[in-house]
Amino acid sequence: MTKPDTRPGRARALPWVLLGALVLAQICYPLTGGATRAGLTVGTVLLGCLLSVTHALLTRGARAAAALVATAALGGFAVEAVGVATGFPFGTYDYSGRLGPRLLGVPLVIPLAWTWMAWPAWLAALRLAHHRAARIALAAVGLAAWDLFLDPQMVAEGYWAWHSPTPALPGVAGVPVGNYLGWIGFALLLMTALAAAAGPAAATPDFRDGPMIALWLWTYASSVLAHAVFLNLPASALWGGVLMGVVVVPLAVRLRRRSPA
Repeated sequence: MTKPDTRPGRARALPWVLLGALVLAQICYPLTGGATRAGLTVGTVLLGCLLSVTHALLTRGARAAAALVATAALGGFAVEAVGVATGFPFGTYDYSGRLGPRLLGVPLVIPLAWTWMAWPAWLAALRLAHHRAARIALAAVGLAAWDLFLDPQMVAEGYWAWHSPTPALPGVAGVPVGNYLGWIGFALLLMTALAAAAGPAAATPDFRDGPMIALWLWTYASSVLAHAVFLNLPASALWGGVLMGVVVVPLAVRLRRRSPA
């Protein structure tokens, strides 16, 4: 465990404040539509990215925060730009103009989504495995499984589309299976780089990780609920619930066992 934080209480509370704002934005999402919903999508990603980078900085230091930005944000932009230009590794797809400014065909908000979810995926994996290789694998699976919620939802909203979205998972039209394989491949590279670049401080759990673990659990539970009830996407609720649950449910069980009676 790392040493107790000596920063002022306001700094320690900042991740919780950002998490609260993010949760509020996500609750509002299914209650809106059109440009308002697109704005909430962008706002949620910005909040999530700010939350993860801020938490990494406050709890693990500048090296970890910089590593997160370099591997997830810059790396995420690079792989998305390659994907739009070549069709590898996610398949041939295009973004609409509804998610804000684009560079090389990629909305600038997209790599921030990688940054947002890569950090809690890594911190969750720290609590499920002791060896680096196992942690990398679990974090990559968790991050890639999140896409079983993300892509069907965003395709349904018209934010991006594949030219040839087949073969697809049963009940999840519009997203080719190859896209998920691309996600797991890049997620493995991302987590390998993050584990190496973030330094020793990012290799152990920390008592201040509560906001990110809460974000991880909230993302899973709220995604299952939203897809099943509010967004009319029951198949992605099932696929995401099962496959992301492989890494989320064991964590929830472990946390429950460690909580006081």
